Amino acid sequence: MLRSLFSNWPPMRLRNTAKMSHRGLNCDDQGGEYPHDNDAWNPPGIRPMSTSPQQAVSKILLVDDDHHSMAALRGHLGGRFQVDTAPDAVEALDRMTRDRGYGVVVAGMEMPGMNGVEFLERAAATSPDTMRIILSAQTDSDTRLTAVNRAHVFAILDKPCSFIALESTVESAFRQHEAIRHERDILEGTVNGSIKLLVDILGVVSPDALGRGQRMRDSMRHMAKWLGKQSAWELETAALLSSVGYAAIPVSLLRKAAAGIELEPSEAKILCRAPRIAHDLIADIPRLAEVARIVLYQDKRYDGGGFPEDTVAGDALPLGSRILKILIDRADLEEDGIVKEAAHTKMKERVGCYDISLLESCFGCFPEFLAQSVSSEFPVVSLAIDRLVPGHIVVSDIYTGSGIKLIGAGHRLTSMMLERLRNLAELKQVQGPVLVQTPRNPG
Repeated sequence: MLRSLFSNWPPMRLRNTAKMSHRGLNCDDQGGEYPHDNDAWNPPGIRPMSTSPQQAVSKILLVDDDHHSMAALRGHLGGRFQVDTAPDAVEALDRMTRDRGYGVVVAGMEMPGMNGVEFLERAAATSPDTMRIILSAQTDSDTRLTAVNRAHVFAILDKPCSFIALESTVESAFRQHEAIRHERDILEGTVNGSIKLLVDILGVVSPDALGRGQRMRDSMRHMAKWLGKQSAWELETAALLSSVGYAAIPVSLLRKAAAGIELEPSEAKILCRAPRIAHDLIADIPRLAEVARIVLYQDKRYDGGGFPEDTVAGDALPLGSRILKILIDRADLEEDGIVKEAAHTKMKERVGCYDISLLESCFGCFPEFLAQSVSSEFPVVSLAIDRLVPGHIVVSDIYTGSGIKLIGAGHRLTSMMLERLRNLAELKQVQGPVLVQTPRNPG
């Protein structure tokens, strides 16, 4: 892995990027899903974190089989809120699954098939940020305690209740809903800003390490879809940041490892700590605890061998770690020219190293090669450095005038990479044009 990650440092020379480019241009595209945002780091966290992609926070859903009460409530609340109704829990859950824009749901307790508590308990799983209010003719404390403990309701109102009491409670619920959304927006901004900072630093310290992370992220995305994972942002983020720990390893040691020189035991021990370093960098970022754990165990064998030296093994290892181990080792084989069925056979011979079911899924998902950035679907264009934008994919290596490789083929350009290129161009240390591909919606 290190030979490809750090081959851009002098006097090292590229072993695999040209080979990667030709493979990507001449084979079926397995890595053609490009980022839809305007930067190459493509933060995957913000999309799945948001549970309300539709922004209408004043939508309310009324659920009850009492049609007369529903009509009266809708008539009273309709002047201030956008009100939808459902006659039973099944239809209400279907609505909430298709439309995540409801800020408040009000449900009757006594409904056939599924009572109000059961419905709101399932509604909470479908749309956690939606505030839940229950209307109940039952006044016993056990019923109310059940509603609070199981459905985590915002309020319990007597049925019938006054319009004034209902309207006041709904207004308070919407204020709480908006506060939660605001807090989530701040948290998402912090998370994605932190991820972008780590990616930008890695892109400057070692573009090849970032390039490897981008390829692992793309491959992980396809694998997650193959496995039927609907939410894969933690897997993708872990893959993207899997190499960030190498930014803290001494350059001399990385050069030595990349050159294939035998390492001293103390040096090898330092290299083995790279996943731990990455884990410690990531773990303090809100919501990334599981991402950090995936990164920590990326080198761990399925039978428990390898780093870190603990008792975690088998299915107790994070799913993302088990997948990442397979993707990284297969990428190493591809760089050494061991591909397709030969790579499959080689990896199956490593008894105890991998989760066999995931290994078979990997070769089912990628029968030829892992995801490639360079694709035959997009034209190659020659652009001056000042015309490059974040998200452009480099097709041929970019070198300084003295022959030092700055950015390898297959890398997606980030804002920091471009800033560095422009500064070097201003100092006459690098010249254009640069061969790139423009992915979908590069910004």
